[in-house]
Amino acid sequence: MKELLEFLTCNYFINVSVTAWFFAQLLKTLLTLIVSKELVLERMVGAGGMPSAHSAFVCSLAVSMGQKVGWESPEFAICLAFAAVVMYDAMGVRRAAGEQAKMLNKIVSAMSDNFRIVFEVENKHHFNVFRKRTHDDPDEIKTKKAMDDNRDLLKELLGHTPLEVFGGAVLGVLVAFLFPVM
Repeated sequence: MKELLEFLTCNYFINVSVTAWFFAQLLKTLLTLIVSKELVLERMVGAGGMPSAHSAFVCSLAVSMGQKVGWESPEFAICLAFAAVVMYDAMGVRRAAGEQAKMLNKIVSAMSDNFRIVFEVENKHHFNVFRKRTHDDPDEIKTKKAMDDNRDLLKELLGHTPLEVFGGAVLGVLVAFLFPVM
């Protein structure tokens, strides 16, 4: 534990990056509170939303590296390339996965109105079996209620819009420039 505490307190780059990540998650939580009038603590650790904590983290890392070891250093170039890949991935692959999850959740929701969804465990694997409803027995009614209560079977908030990525990048750059260089 002592080594971990020393590592977290003496590594300038981790301190800057974690600080940027924390502020991004805090802003995300506060914006959710303002918009939905509900405190959703999951936003403190969840992916997606404004601003992108991923972008804040990697941009603060790149800028702090440039400040500390030089803007022409190989370390800064590596951090900048890493930041570009992470931000591109957040807007591309992860966002597309979130959009697909939304569509799949809509399909499952629509199907649950006409089909019974049974969750079975067999040989330690999970199977979703769709069976056409024949009548409304109590088990089918319980299953439909469970589906209605947990409509989002797949996590939908995974990636970011370009604006969310930009917001996170700006936050990360600001944190890195405001954080004292050690």
